[in-house]
Amino acid sequence: MIRLVRSQLPFLSIACSLLAGTALFAQSQSSPKPALTPAPDTANPIQQITRVPQPGGVSISPDGTAVAWTLAQGGTHTLHVTETATPAKDKIISGNGRSECPGTSPIWAPDSQTIAFLSTCTGDKVHPSQEQIFLWSRSTGAAKQLTHLVGNIEQPAYSPDGKSIAFLFVENATRSAGALDAMKPWSGVIGEDGVEIQRVYAVDSITGTGKWLTPSNLHVYEFDFAPSSQEIAFVGATPPGENNWWVAKLYSKSLSATEPHIVLDPTIVSGPLHGLQIAVPRYSPDGKQIAFIGGLMSDQGSTGGDVYIVDANGGQPTDITPGIDGTPSFEGWMGDREVGFVEDRSGRTLLSDYSVETKALTPGNTVDLGESSISGGPIKDAVSFSPTTHALAFAKSSFTAPPEVFLLTGDHLSQLTHLSNDVKPDAKTVSVEWDNGGYHVQGWLTYPSNYDPAKKYPLIVSVHGGPSASVTARWGMGGEWPKLGYFEFQPNPRGSFGQGEKFVQANVKDFGYGDFSDILKGMDTLEAKFPIDKNREGLTGWSYGGFMTMFGVTQTHRFRAAVAGAGLSDWLSYYGENSIDQWMIPFFGASVYDDPAVYAKSSAINFIKNVTTPTLVIVGDRDGECPAPQSFEFWHALRAEGVKTQLVVYPDEGHGFRNPEHIRDRARREAEWFAEYMPPSTK
Repeated sequence: MIRLVRSQLPFLSIACSLLAGTALFAQSQSSPKPALTPAPDTANPIQQITRVPQPGGVSISPDGTAVAWTLAQGGTHTLHVTETATPAKDKIISGNGRSECPGTSPIWAPDSQTIAFLSTCTGDKVHPSQEQIFLWSRSTGAAKQLTHLVGNIEQPAYSPDGKSIAFLFVENATRSAGALDAMKPWSGVIGEDGVEIQRVYAVDSITGTGKWLTPSNLHVYEFDFAPSSQEIAFVGATPPGENNWWVAKLYSKSLSATEPHIVLDPTIVSGPLHGLQIAVPRYSPDGKQIAFIGGLMSDQGSTGGDVYIVDANGGQPTDITPGIDGTPSFEGWMGDREVGFVEDRSGRTLLSDYSVETKALTPGNTVDLGESSISGGPIKDAVSFSPTTHALAFAKSSFTAPPEVFLLTGDHLSQLTHLSNDVKPDAKTVSVEWDNGGYHVQGWLTYPSNYDPAKKYPLIVSVHGGPSASVTARWGMGGEWPKLGYFEFQPNPRGSFGQGEKFVQANVKDFGYGDFSDILKGMDTLEAKFPIDKNREGLTGWSYGGFMTMFGVTQTHRFRAAVAGAGLSDWLSYYGENSIDQWMIPFFGASVYDDPAVYAKSSAINFIKNVTTPTLVIVGDRDGECPAPQSFEFWHALRAEGVKTQLVVYPDEGHGFRNPEHIRDRARREAEWFAEYMPPSTK
């Protein structure tokens, strides 16, 4: 059920404030609402990308003899164990030994004989969706429930001695701790009432008895055990957690101590890391150093930067990848003096080892996985490492190959699963590169399905969120709009990952200018090489891509139609409306109260009279990252200026939509909007 706000409806009078805007959207849930017309898949070609099995949660046993992994398919999950020597020997694990009891997030005990995993198969009628930790014995094949908690459990990890399992835990959680999820409806004392804090909790691996490892005044995002098992390192900040990751510090804490020790505070440290973000802390094997990813990041979980190391007791961090022309996103120690990491380099995925002493690539220690993406755990681009065999396990996919589980031993890559042997891509995707404003830029172009070079096709430009992110060669990331007969262009303009930290920081204080110029120049490049109809070009994006859509239509009349999802129309008002304002300081250089001009110059609302492009605006009513009033303000301005527009607000949705009915409806509306103003080439 949704409330539609259309340009044809009578004007709705509201006060010009966040609370008034919130009241409007809240009212939509209690007032009569038109029923959704279900959009069957056959009516949604954009949703008809070939559905394939999705492996994930990849975890290799420490002795390297088996890999545990999860499989999502048809709305269900199964947990598998595959022997690395004989991949055909595949077992399915279930909670309480029942086939209908799936498991997720598997981790191996240090002795490689037990797997801990999460499952809801507890028989708890009061909390039927509550996940608990289960243990599966490799020798007996039996599973048993270990924990009996109430709250949100994330990122479980065994201590190196195997005596405990720690995890991120929000006790009595009412929602996920992430900013992508729907925020609580505004109520009570804002910022003080009902604040939920994510901490590290540990349970005995035999008895399940537990205790808190971190204090109640710090929200924890990621952590790692020291090799001694008597200390942890973690990235944390004062609550609320959604807002303060951007000013988080690196801490260490002895399990016997009451208070943690600050290892690194980016807000005061000198050098290139000053004022930036940190993620993925990892102890060296000797416990003397901690490696982490540091850089300009716009979203927690969308990790990218340089690889740093710091003394475990604190001090000045050292960048061991200075000037690297790619973006490391996940790292781990290969020895006391060497760190390996996953790198996005202009759309290619590399696995590289760097020397801590020379700050350079270890000769011969790079594996180029080509135009692909990898995943495997709860952290972006995670791989699982066997300290015994030095093998890596992960899921890998590309534009042409659906995801499968792979094992990398040395430079030998072997495929452990064959879940989608007969699946082929619906359309061709190619990497495109161009130069603009002193930068070399990369992006992806997907051809229309059933492409005919003798015909001309419309083009849809799809801008990714972030801005600190990138479109990578992943199954399902190409060929969405092409199913409807469009070329789809997915650029990685300045501000994106994949070309080094200088490129990421190139749009600081310049949102909508240099990066949008990169996109327009990329379009020029495509138009010169491919049969694109310049009179049928559209623009779309979500989050930062939604902002780029809103701002883009104020800067050019080149686009015939636009769809702005969860966008930002006025950076000045946005600063006081969103739940994550701390992310803005590194990008704008100051708060809106100290330098309003830098925010104003990138605000679409200040150029609204330039717009002629018909624009569909979409948002969730409980979006904390890009609040609904931003979309309302943009729609309201277009409507007042006589520009064809429509606003669709989806109830109970956050920044990332969860309701399948809403996702289908959104896709249908987007397709119909572009078809009306720039009909696809379907014949």
